[in-house]
Amino acid sequence: MDPDVRSAKELCGRIVGEKSSGFVFEKIASDGDAYEIESVGDKIVVRGNNANSMAVGLNRYLTEFCGTTVSWWDYVPTVMPETLPVIPSKVMAEALVPQRFFLNYCTFGYTMPWWGWKEWERFIDWMALNGINMPLAITGQEAVWQKVWRKWGLSDDEIRSFFVGPSHLPWQRMCNVDRWEGPLPQEWIDSQAALGKKILRRERELGMHPVLPGFAGHVPAELADHNPGLDTTRVSYWGGFADKYRTTFLAPMDPSFAAIQKDFLTEQAKLYGTDHIYGVDPFNEIDAPYWDPETLAKMADGIYRSMAEVDPDAVWLQMGWLFYADQEHWTPENIEAYLTAVPEGRLIILDYYLENIAIWKRTNRFHGVPYIACYLGNFGGNTVIEGNMRDISAWTREAYEDGGGNLVGIGSTLEGFGVNEPVYQFLMDKAWDTGISDSRRVDMIADSRFGRESDSFREAWHLLDEDIYTSVSRTGHATLNMAHPCFTGWWHWTTNPMITYDNSTLGEVWKLMLEDTSDKDEYLFDVANVGRQWMGNHFRELRDLYTEAYNRRDIEALEALSGEMLGIFDDTEALLSSREEFSLRRWIEDARRAGSLSDYYEQNARTLVSVWGDSYHLCDYASRAWTGLLGTYYKPRWKMFFDRTSAAQEFDQAAFDEDIWAFENDWRMVSTPVTYPAPENPVDVSRRLIEKYNI
Repeated sequence: MDPDVRSAKELCGRIVGEKSSGFVFEKIASDGDAYEIESVGDKIVVRGNNANSMAVGLNRYLTEFCGTTVSWWDYVPTVMPETLPVIPSKVMAEALVPQRFFLNYCTFGYTMPWWGWKEWERFIDWMALNGINMPLAITGQEAVWQKVWRKWGLSDDEIRSFFVGPSHLPWQRMCNVDRWEGPLPQEWIDSQAALGKKILRRERELGMHPVLPGFAGHVPAELADHNPGLDTTRVSYWGGFADKYRTTFLAPMDPSFAAIQKDFLTEQAKLYGTDHIYGVDPFNEIDAPYWDPETLAKMADGIYRSMAEVDPDAVWLQMGWLFYADQEHWTPENIEAYLTAVPEGRLIILDYYLENIAIWKRTNRFHGVPYIACYLGNFGGNTVIEGNMRDISAWTREAYEDGGGNLVGIGSTLEGFGVNEPVYQFLMDKAWDTGISDSRRVDMIADSRFGRESDSFREAWHLLDEDIYTSVSRTGHATLNMAHPCFTGWWHWTTNPMITYDNSTLGEVWKLMLEDTSDKDEYLFDVANVGRQWMGNHFRELRDLYTEAYNRRDIEALEALSGEMLGIFDDTEALLSSREEFSLRRWIEDARRAGSLSDYYEQNARTLVSVWGDSYHLCDYASRAWTGLLGTYYKPRWKMFFDRTSAAQEFDQAAFDEDIWAFENDWRMVSTPVTYPAPENPVDVSRRLIEKYNI
């Protein structure tokens, strides 16, 4: 059997179980990626030029004809109709771009750090079904670095102490922080290496070309002690971390740079093989040692040539986030010098945050360098309804029409999975010439999540599309109940509760979703998700009333409002109680299963979703509306605030902040037991809450 056909058939079996006997997969010849699906007798025939295209064709059939969807979460079942629906006439589509990228370094911290093979297997299938053929693949690289740094004289204690804790590894990989929550256990390094091999094997079976890391210049500070004379610099401070956590950068022009690159790529190829695409990101949210065009060009040339000397087919993949995040230093002149120093066709740029800003427009289409147009969509794994499908349609269409011949792909650089999975499926559909209108796509989203056509649920989703999904993702996108308590504003940049719609409109969506009901997981999730968002938005309205009552010293109103606001935490937990997507329990239990040092892993998991680092700077950046987290972390903070203000005495915000910081650090150190509400059906809870809040 052809390997592509075998891989597609096996994927089908994993997704639809016994129904897979009704599918036939066939290989076709095509100049680019393409699929076709049709009914032949009592079989559904799916054809494609490779396993990835066949997977997209299968997904088209499941969504458009079966009224179902495949979740990226392994615990959400794919519900199939009793009989496979007939396709009236052959359906065909071709890919508009050859490369479809997915993931972000941060996703491996905000979503994936505690995943095992079960979670990865479903997600890889999801990527294939959505046409992704260029996934970022950075799991297990610490095993490679351990071998390299041993060669360069470091002891295992030095190496493991250099590494940060598991949840924070993505930011060390981007040269942002060292040592935080280390040393990294050897059992973790070994288990991730084994997992990385399985991930890469499956991704390649499904027609993907994984992006493995390359050496970007980040070295342990101790390297210079063992190898005097290296051209290293301490990088700029990042994330509010103390000096002892600062990182060290080796100049690409130093002869040792190419030697380390050779050692790393050689050891990595032995362990994981290669697809000749290497993610190298030397200046992510940190300063380059020099900011003149000539030196930046030398750095880029040194990085690329160090890879090409080891792998002549090497292609460098670079995040474009730095051009957005530091526009002061990355001037047009500096960007051009940096990009054009690499030979033609050997560098690919991710235009990282296109829903906010199109860097290709500011750089003469990246001066001819191949690039991939990307939607970010989520910061920190925040659980906020956000995104704009109409905007996605607009900027993808504009990129296709005016982005130049060097536009080679569509992708997503999401920091975490959040709660907006349909938006990413909508995005990846835009990589194919399907002929499906956006309005029809919204109908298909509604039908596949409900399990059948429902006029009211379709109306709810069209209202979401038209009036709720109207914003771009922002850092700190979260409802106010997850912010540090304060009287006005939202205290810190890591929690931003601003919305671009009227909350009453979201209330209408919530009610529409209850006019017709389903027992399908995705429907129940949507009901819980919309209700959760409404209550979080309502909390801000109540906080403003609380502030007014405090200013007039109305003690009776303060007591009533504080009770109502604390009640929102309890009501939200009840609404979310049956949904695994909204549970701290899963995050912690998965962390504790990571190895024998269960308390260590739990502490690291708690830290990321609470204080994040060693200062306030990133506190709450990864906020999530999760059962357990709402009840034991966010609610107690607001109760402390109410206890100090409900009697209308003078309030000392600075002293309060110190006490909150102490509480948060106590919570993350595995000293506070987590309680969870008893599971309830989101439909029943929603009806109760809609009546309670008179929506």
